[in-house]
Amino acid sequence: MKRSFLLLFPVLLFATIASAQLANTDNLKKSFETENKDTVAWLKGGTLNIGLNEGFLHNWAAGGEVASLTVNGLFNGYMTRLYHGQVWTNNLDLNYGLFYAFSNDFKPRKTDDRIDFTSKYGVRIDTTKNFYLTTLFNFKSQFTKGFDYSVPGWDTFSTSKFLSPAYFTLALGIEYRKGTDLSLFLSPAAARLTVADAYYTSMTGKGAFGIDSGKTSRFEFGAYFSGRYIANISKSISYKTRLDLYTNYLAKNTVNSAGVIVKKDSPGNIDILWDNLFLMKMSKFFTLSLGATFIYDNDIPYVSIYVDKASGKKVAKNEPGESLGWWQIKQIFTLGFLYKF
Repeated sequence: MKRSFLLLFPVLLFATIASAQLANTDNLKKSFETENKDTVAWLKGGTLNIGLNEGFLHNWAAGGEVASLTVNGLFNGYMTRLYHGQVWTNNLDLNYGLFYAFSNDFKPRKTDDRIDFTSKYGVRIDTTKNFYLTTLFNFKSQFTKGFDYSVPGWDTFSTSKFLSPAYFTLALGIEYRKGTDLSLFLSPAAARLTVADAYYTSMTGKGAFGIDSGKTSRFEFGAYFSGRYIANISKSISYKTRLDLYTNYLAKNTVNSAGVIVKKDSPGNIDILWDNLFLMKMSKFFTLSLGATFIYDNDIPYVSIYVDKASGKKVAKNEPGESLGWWQIKQIFTLGFLYKF
């Protein structure tokens, strides 16, 4: 028995040390989330959330879609490099969703599509360890072609695709940060480049995504604010929010050859992006997520009518939410698989 204990003792000792080191690592990582430590380290993590919704009906008196399938995927990942008074932060948000229905021959229809990458490099500029001189780069686009499903013959033309549009923002400013949970970045000098294929900007003769008709890019220079906050409400519930604001110093009204204003624009037309995501952990690998995104962009107006190709007449879309005007709104509710790393 004594020999067995002697053989078991090193194993128990190693397990205890390993457990203590793991606890110290977790505690150290947790402390970095709310404090700005003067150290050298890599912090990384993220979540992958996949949701499925399937339905089937046969001889159903109440009626409905005979067969349907909805698939949603959401990825949020970050990687941060701490090097004494320097911080390099990278955030990647990917969203994609598809809807399949028997009544549409199971042709996939998008319910979500987004690529959003932000990289920031900051150098501490004060003794309180909370303010940084920071350079920010942001890229936004989408994965696949987009269509307006409310218009007859929607599959004969697309309204957008990968890199059409694509938004590139480069800004220099001051960032207030508390670990990885809170970041407030403000830049008085932010350049933005919007690019798109000439096919989309020439489609209506009025341009698209803020780009003039027939052209493929637009340059803007203005002020930019980006705020991110993560709140751990409880052990199983977390809330993430992000607010981006951009104003273009170069904005001005568009006037036609007759001197008539065809588009009103000014630095007061602020672009807004507000992301919100609640995550409730139901078990180790399953979660409930509720998200809402609000976007306002003066360069992307809401068009409530379309021209019927067959008759040539203007027809109202009569969509729900028309009263919301130019606001772009996306809401998701998913119960599905969650992988956290």
